[in-house]
Parts: sequence; C-alpha cells; structure tokens
Amino acid sequence: MSAEIKLRRFSSTDADFDSKLKALLAFETAQDDSVDEVVANILKDVKKRGDAAVLEYTNRFDKTNATSLTQLEIPQAELLAALNGLPAEQRDALKAAADRVRSYHEKQLMASWQYTEADGTILGQQVTALDRVGLYVPGGKAAYPSSVLMNAIPAKVAGVEELIMVVPTPHGEKNQLVLAAAAIAGVDRVFCIGGAQGVGAMAYGTETVPQVDKIVGPGNAYVAAAKRRVFGFVGIDMVAGPSEILVICDGKTNPDWVAMDLFSQAEHDELAQAILLSPDAAFLDQVYASIQTLVKTMPRQDIISTSLTDRGALIQVRDLDEAAEISNYIAPEHLELSLEDPLAFSKKIKHAGAIFMGRDTCEALGDYCAGPNHVLPTSRTARFSSPLGVYDFQKRSSLIFVSSAGAQTLGKVAATLAYGEGLQAHAQSAEYRLKK
Repeated sequence: MSAEIKLRRFSSTDADFDSKLKALLAFETAQDDSVDEVVANILKDVKKRGDAAVLEYTNRFDKTNATSLTQLEIPQAELLAALNGLPAEQRDALKAAADRVRSYHEKQLMASWQYTEADGTILGQQVTALDRVGLYVPGGKAAYPSSVLMNAIPAKVAGVEELIMVVPTPHGEKNQLVLAAAAIAGVDRVFCIGGAQGVGAMAYGTETVPQVDKIVGPGNAYVAAAKRRVFGFVGIDMVAGPSEILVICDGKTNPDWVAMDLFSQAEHDELAQAILLSPDAAFLDQVYASIQTLVKTMPRQDIISTSLTDRGALIQVRDLDEAAEISNYIAPEHLELSLEDPLAFSKKIKHAGAIFMGRDTCEALGDYCAGPNHVLPTSRTARFSSPLGVYDFQKRSSLIFVSSAGAQTLGKVAATLAYGEGLQAHAQSAEYRLKK
C-alpha cells in the first residue's frame, strides 16, 4: 500500500502566510552550468559544420546509424500512412481535436488596417505571416501528438508558408500518433533529429535543414537551454517550466473530481505543481481524503505523490474574493474555477494562462480538444505573457505615407525634437521637405 501523501495544508490567516506561499511557489529556474556548456558547444559545432555535426550528435544521442540527414527526413507519404493506419477511434479523435483547435485559432487572425488624415497622410499597420517556422516535438515513448496540433495549427492558420518539424526517434522508434498529427496539421517537412542539435539546425540552417524564423515547442533541459541561446538570432515561443494547476472551489464540487484534476497536472512531472484554494475547511478535508484513496489507482502514482508532497498544497482562504487575489499573485498556468457562477468570477482574474470555468470544465479538455491553445505561460509569467496563438506567427509593419501637406507640419515637429536630441541630420532631413 502506498504511504500517505504529506500534502501541505495552511491558511491565509496564518501569520506567516506570505512566506509560506512564496516558499511554495519558489522554483529554481537558473540554467544548469553543465547543461549550458554542453549546449553551447553543440550549437557552435552545428553552426560551423552543419549536416555533419547534426548527424554525428543524432547518431550518438539517439543511437541511430544514419549516414546522411536526408535519411532522417520522413516523407509526406509516411505521415499520411501513419494517419491512415491509426485505429478509427484514435484517428477520429485526432481529427476532431484538430478541427476544434483550427476553428478557435481562426478567430485570432489579426487584420491589416489604415486611415487617412485630413491632409492626405496615410497611417496604418500591415500584418504578415512569418515565412518559415520550426517546431520541436519530444520523441520516443514520451510523445505528445496534442502538442503537434497546438503548435502547428496556429502557424498554418496565420499563413506560415513552411513548417519544419524535428522529432528525435531514439533507436529509430517513431511515434505513429505524432506523425499522424503532423499530417493533419499540415506540417511540410519532418526530420528525425532532436536535442540541442535539432534546435541549432533550425536556427542556423544546414545543407539539409532549412533555417527558420522562429522555433516553438517543448523539450528537455538541453532543448530549453538551446532555445535560450538562439533567441535573438531566431524567435522562440517561450522557455516553459513545470506544469501547474490552481483550483478555486467553493466546496460544492465532488471532491473526487477536484482530486483527479490536481492529479492531471501532478502526473506530468515530479516538479509539477497542484494547488487548491477553498474557504471550506471541511471540503479541504474531503479532497485530502480523496487524494489518499485515488492516488493508489494511478499508474503514475509515484510521480503524483512526489509532485504533491514537494510542491502541492491545500490552502484555506477567508472567502472567494481573497482566493481571486491569491490567484492573481500566483498567476497560474491552468486555473480552474469550480464555482456556482464562474463567468462572473472570472472578471476578477487578471493573471492566468487559461481559465477553466465551471464544475464540468476539467483542465484535460483544454489539453486536448476544447480549442484554445495548451501552450501556456508558467512560473508566474502569466503576469506578462499569453498563450501561444496565431499572433505569435504574425508580425506587424507600420505603414507611414506622409503627404506633401503633412510633411510641412510633421517636418517642423520632427526637426525641433531632433535638434533637441543633437541629431542634426535627422532635423535637416525633415527640413529639406519644408516648402520655402
């Protein structure tokens, strides 16, 4: 029998509540120096030697024996075969999820706009898609086809012309669901490479792998370190931390449901975080009891137990208004509002990656098929960042078409400010357009 999970339990009325909450949320995100050094050397080598370096690292780390990178590209026919070869139920579920994700993201498309001022000057904004995007997908048995959909579909909806996917295949093991998801999402080229060398190949380009403009998708510590290092040379989505869930409950939801919702994130990783806020002490007792009973039925019970013991908590709050304040401080990746009127309550929430409203809206629905993106900010970064979306694959160019009449007014303003900054060429450039 599993040992009892020693889940933290405290109250917002505790004298040391603030310090307890900060300790609970503390997570060491500093880059491991040894990992960073390895990644730096790999990226330098990939930049210098291209295909040869990528091939060498791939064969070494993934235990493959390819003789060229062209051997590691998966043809479109194989992607389609993977899709057609799935059991009908799996294929239908993948297609249904893709349709919902696509439909949701189509509503995010930004439009170009412009307006004309009285003197004929035209100002506006032109929206264009990135040319080429790289998608990193974890491979082998730890594969997530849902992540392929969430990263690839918004890019295609945005109008990205070419989507390059890299996925490691340790010992040549290809995950058919991942390949099928790539086919459904419209991925253009797929290479069986991963790690820092996969990130480097997409960032710098090699003889075989084309250079991309932005790299998205999750990965291990080496992938995260590589994304950090290539940022600025190419764009990246984010460097995500462990998964998180915060549940706010009024005490009227089935405690087994809430316990399982906490498990749904805790099972990801020993470092994942699951927190419950409720004003009802008796309900916290019930959820605690459900956790102890249900964890014994979980195939990943060891991971769940470690996650909940090290980083989980049941917190009693004075009332739901205080729960909203604490939630906004935590700025969770996933926030469940298991309440009577979650729509009204959601107006009190300022910082969260995704907000799941109502007792029937479990976070797992958002992971797979609700429609909104499951690539979300973690580690309190929801205070200043947003879920992945179509807007991450579009960029804006300012439009400025100054009329001759407009130049007479704007030229004087610009020249005055430029002289004030000591930039005479700026000032005179504007003054040249002024009519004598």
